Amino acid sequence: MTADTRRAREILDGLLPRPRSVNPGSDLVDDCDERVVIDASAPVKAEGYVLEVDRDGIVITAPDEAGAFYGRCTLAQLRHLNPHGLPSCRISDWPDFPVRGVMIDISRDKVPTIATLEQLVELLASWKVNQLQLYMEHTFAYRGHDAVWAAASALTADDLARLDSFCRARFMELVPNQNTLGHMERWLWHPRYHSLAIAPEGRVDGFGLRHPASTLDPSNPGSLELVRDLLGQLGSCFTSNKMHVGLDEPWELPPGSGAEYMTWMRQLRESREMDQRTMLVWGDRISADRSLVPQLPEDVVVCEWGYEDWHPFGEKLSELSAGGRETWVCPGTSSWLSILGRTGNMVRNCSKAAAEGLAGGATGYLVTDWGDMGHLQHLPISYPGFAYAAAVSWCWEQNRSIDLAAALSLHVLDDPSMEIGGALIALGNTYDLLSCQFPNLSTLVLHLYFPQLTLGDGFTVGLRAEDLEKVEEHLIRAVASLDAAQPRSEDGALVMDELRASAALVSLLTRDALSRLQGDGTLDSVPAPQRDHFARELASLTEHYRELWLARNRAGGLVRSVAWLEHLIQCYNDGHADPDWAGPDISLGFQAQEL
Repeated sequence: MTADTRRAREILDGLLPRPRSVNPGSDLVDDCDERVVIDASAPVKAEGYVLEVDRDGIVITAPDEAGAFYGRCTLAQLRHLNPHGLPSCRISDWPDFPVRGVMIDISRDKVPTIATLEQLVELLASWKVNQLQLYMEHTFAYRGHDAVWAAASALTADDLARLDSFCRARFMELVPNQNTLGHMERWLWHPRYHSLAIAPEGRVDGFGLRHPASTLDPSNPGSLELVRDLLGQLGSCFTSNKMHVGLDEPWELPPGSGAEYMTWMRQLRESREMDQRTMLVWGDRISADRSLVPQLPEDVVVCEWGYEDWHPFGEKLSELSAGGRETWVCPGTSSWLSILGRTGNMVRNCSKAAAEGLAGGATGYLVTDWGDMGHLQHLPISYPGFAYAAAVSWCWEQNRSIDLAAALSLHVLDDPSMEIGGALIALGNTYDLLSCQFPNLSTLVLHLYFPQLTLGDGFTVGLRAEDLEKVEEHLIRAVASLDAAQPRSEDGALVMDELRASAALVSLLTRDALSRLQGDGTLDSVPAPQRDHFARELASLTEHYRELWLARNRAGGLVRSVAWLEHLIQCYNDGHADPDWAGPDISLGFQAQEL
């Protein structure tokens, strides 16, 4: 390796995302105020920049204001890492994907405070992310629909206007996102809206568990009237010319209802509320039925999602692009239903989405962060996914093998010891110590959500005591490494607390699983003294969970989220789990006011 190559690598390795091209100089130079030149003929693509640091000064040249902003972001990282003199260099940089977004689920109970969202926007913008979506089902304060959101600590029009302005100042587009067909259970369980359900009695899933009605009846004129009201109110709070209307997982639509589905989509596309807006839709229903592709209305972007490392983005994009449709790729942070994350899967999923998205002509990259079943994971569990997705959506070739642990320590938590990033990655890979894996969740924590499961059978066939013992040892080492961490970020102390609490919960679940395997795999076979101990330990962790929730989030969904933990405590106390348990929606009779 030549001296120039070594210097270039040192500069690259310190930045998030790594820039496309670095030509290093041979010395350090004194810092000074940068000069910014906006020049449409700059030798980079849109949102790109050229950053030159030498003895004559610092110059950022960009074809547009966004590129100048991203040049300043890179310069800020150089300054942070080199407080005693900047490395002379010339950096040429621009993005792979025009749209580089993050979508956060704020409807599965957890509505972040505006301060939390603004702190996150600052981080994301510094990594050159240029779009944010807040996934909504019932967490906006819609006029005339107070009963739906009254207990949810919903965002208001003023909240969104403030956040929209905050994002725009950082060259980030805040895009409205409201589901409009499936995932409407928070509406449909209210008497006023119940008749709009295509199956008011709900559904029974493939595992025999009952769920409340979640899908609007697209043939009912009242459904379209409701949705148009929601889109009109929500859209007026945003300066974006885009609107994500969801349309994923309409579970109760019967087989062969593609025509009905497409009629609903066209009605939304042609509605007055969507005038002058590009409509975004999830791609699962469309990519599952190729015959729907030619029927897609104009000015609809299909967001192809898939959250496992094997998801065939390339194959799906090929089918969609044959119909001439604009597409985005949408991988996930792999944080949900995991407590600690699934970092290895996330990295492979996000990298595959970027590579196959580029090859397939996708114009956008939207990493999703869901909160299924109570949103029990804390925000830092999603940091690796946010950071890695930002990097590979900017320049996949330079960032696919980025040192993610170092990037987290340097650019998320500002830890000079460089310990916390590695600890976060180690915790996020705990799931992989089990030989039995199940898609879209960590098998290690499945019995938290469904205590009635017989461990070692069904979903968890192949679960072994020796693997669980390795998990316990791994958690001890990972938590011990936190003791050496020195995060200086604004939320550094909180992150340490959240990580330790998350590890403690998974440790309890691991010991629970070991105890079950020593019996017949059921909770009933765990001796009463052991169950009593688990109940007391989980009660203490649950109380702490409430405190940690309120440190970043509004109170509205806390009761429903905690209901998952409290149910397990009750099962420990009873020594038995209800075989029909499917979550608090069922057990509380679908009554939102009780949540």
